[in-house]
Amino acid sequence: MSDFDLVVIGSGPGGYVAAIRASQLGLKTAIIERENLGGICLNWGCIPTKALLKSGEVFEKLSHLEDYGLSAEKPRADLGKIVARSRGVAAQMNKGVAFLMKKHKIEVIEGDATLEKGSPAPLVKVKLKAGGERAVKARTVMLAVGARSRPIPQIGLEPDGERIWAYREAMVPKAMPKSILVVGSGAIGIEFASFYRALGAEVTVIEAMERILPVEDEEVSKAAQKAFEKRGLKFRVGAKVTRVTTSKAGVKIDLEAGGKAESLEAEVCISAVGIVANTDQVGADKVGLELDRGHVKTDAHGKTNVPGLVAIGDCAGPPWLAHKASHEGIHVVEALAGFKSPNAHSPIPGCTYSQPQVASVGLTESAAKAAGRAIKVGRFPFRVNGKAVAAGETEGFVKLIFDEKTGALIGAHMLGADVTEMIQGYVTAMTMEATEEDLWATVYPHPTMSEAMHEASLDAFGRVLHI
Repeated sequence: MSDFDLVVIGSGPGGYVAAIRASQLGLKTAIIERENLGGICLNWGCIPTKALLKSGEVFEKLSHLEDYGLSAEKPRADLGKIVARSRGVAAQMNKGVAFLMKKHKIEVIEGDATLEKGSPAPLVKVKLKAGGERAVKARTVMLAVGARSRPIPQIGLEPDGERIWAYREAMVPKAMPKSILVVGSGAIGIEFASFYRALGAEVTVIEAMERILPVEDEEVSKAAQKAFEKRGLKFRVGAKVTRVTTSKAGVKIDLEAGGKAESLEAEVCISAVGIVANTDQVGADKVGLELDRGHVKTDAHGKTNVPGLVAIGDCAGPPWLAHKASHEGIHVVEALAGFKSPNAHSPIPGCTYSQPQVASVGLTESAAKAAGRAIKVGRFPFRVNGKAVAAGETEGFVKLIFDEKTGALIGAHMLGADVTEMIQGYVTAMTMEATEEDLWATVYPHPTMSEAMHEASLDAFGRVLHI
């Protein structure tokens, strides 16, 4: 007889949300966590990094007070207090997840979980934090074990906690480095680069691809690089790192770009080159779990090749985003319970919380063309948006991709202040299969930066009003 209907291994934004939904549907549920409730996202990722970035944003604004008719004497950044605030935010959210577990009567088991063969689902052995072991049986086991930073020891890019940092070290620095090399220009790399540059560090970002933020629309990534360079960030794109060496004084990175060799030096290097799924830590091989480059292979409902075992989130493949994990968790649980579930393939937005911010959903222009689709493209710059001008936030633009035949919105790409909040309007529109006429018929409040979202839809069909 099973102890539980569902046991979730991992309490990140996928795991704990899945556990809550399972409890709501009447399933007796337990969640196993080896470290902190909320997982990496809440404790060492999404939430505390945004606290750091907010401090950086406010400090950066202090240097432009005269633009707003204001002044302040000798503003300074206290790194210790900035980090303490970030950790406090994470701790507060961690307590919130603990409250939710208690509210929904979800048993929390603290310890390291490994899988062993069992029926109707794998047996879960837990090495308890408090000491001893516990065997947990369930009708279904959910893997939500996430991922970790990917080291590349072959070239010396392996976090050591001193000169080469992963995300954890980058969030709790012992002292403010004067110079930093960031390897990788995805969202994580760009966000840390933005934070440390805002506090005054000399920052160079190294990217192997030919442009930064390579998953974004090319037009957005190029404009973003120019905006970041205006803030003092430096970039090496199309650059292959060949060797990373450390010393007491700092770190040196040898790279090749454009057929030429170059060496860069700094006090610290931040590695942001990708992730490795934590599937190697839960005994996946013991139950014969099928993997693809370390990530669990699943069907559209999270099912694996092992009966009674499902997987969601970062350990189940890209996109490696917290909100994707939560959405998957809800879908998989509802499918298990026989409940009508939301679309497993709903559009997933991506956000980068830099200055300016980047947000997108759906196809890029090049991807749409590569798919052979006839498209209409609309753009609208924030520099002529009344609210943006009044707020002094004129950098960036909105770019939309429509299917020419049907008028369906198939892609949205934004660069500018707070666009990570605005992108949800387009996510909703795409989920509801909106066309250009639906966007035209929507009333956008004035004055808001969201009016640029309306104008971009008009521009795609030659109806733009304010340019």
